[in-house]
Amino acid sequence: MTALEITSPKQITVKHIPLPEPADDEVRIKMEGCGLCASNLPVWEGREWFTYPVQAGNPGHEGWGVVDAIGKNVTDYQPGERVAAITFNAFAEYDVTKASNLIRLPAELNDVPFPAEPLGCAMNIFDRSDIRAGQTIAIIGVGFLGALLVQLAHSAGAKVIALARKDSALNLAKELGADEVIKLDDHWQIIEKVKELTNGNFCERVIEATGKQWPLDLAAELTAVRGKLIIAGYHQDGMRQVNVQLWNWRGIDVINAHERDPEEYLKGMRNAVQAVKDGVITPQRLLTHVFSATDLQKAFETHHQNPEGFVKALITFNNR
Repeated sequence: MTALEITSPKQITVKHIPLPEPADDEVRIKMEGCGLCASNLPVWEGREWFTYPVQAGNPGHEGWGVVDAIGKNVTDYQPGERVAAITFNAFAEYDVTKASNLIRLPAELNDVPFPAEPLGCAMNIFDRSDIRAGQTIAIIGVGFLGALLVQLAHSAGAKVIALARKDSALNLAKELGADEVIKLDDHWQIIEKVKELTNGNFCERVIEATGKQWPLDLAAELTAVRGKLIIAGYHQDGMRQVNVQLWNWRGIDVINAHERDPEEYLKGMRNAVQAVKDGVITPQRLLTHVFSATDLQKAFETHHQNPEGFVKALITFNNR
């Protein structure tokens, strides 16, 4: 089969490797596609703590496809079923995972690209954020994750303030239900603007969805007394500093909203399927750049450049 390998920083090689065989409790998935995650970028860009070449297919973990083969102990799934899954080598034509790591995709989503893992992350972050009607929520960063959270917070009846660097992201946030949008440019002007919009109270919930140092600093400044600061964008990319004095003075609850329990991931993925069926989130609008699998290098370059209009990149395999 064909698999993509990050051979060295910013260098991707198309490899031809043996087809993986599922173990007794595993399934093999014929991949239709896989999303690029912000957490993939440091691996492609290169960091001193990574070892190259990276295992072929890795770090693709936002895949979906069709069950191709099952282990002898698998009874819950059959070949031909369309699924999304927790896998870790999905930049490849096939990947294997335990049957317990799958969710079924309903007929309503046939032929629809569906990177369920990041959708599930958005659902779980929203759940951890404890967002309620009438609250004022600041969402810093309107990429794929931030855009989904704008939709979810708006649907919950909260007043949403969206902050982003790109004009296209601000326009998208308004389209998705944000009540106010603010450009991420001047630190102190942003604080004063949010202070004005909230009558000096700031925001009951602030979701930091960029993973960068400055927006994290800003997030604390925008969080109300006894508010909650939700860290959603950080992806194991070096150390960050925090203003503990401010966190302490305002009595802020800080929530690291990433999950590590596979069951929580799967719960979020199932909730995402339902949210799409109900029209609460509309991820297809956010899948802005689609590449063939052999153009993974171009997909990474585009994600890295993050041009106006870019939200999410996918690679697809012509398997169906």
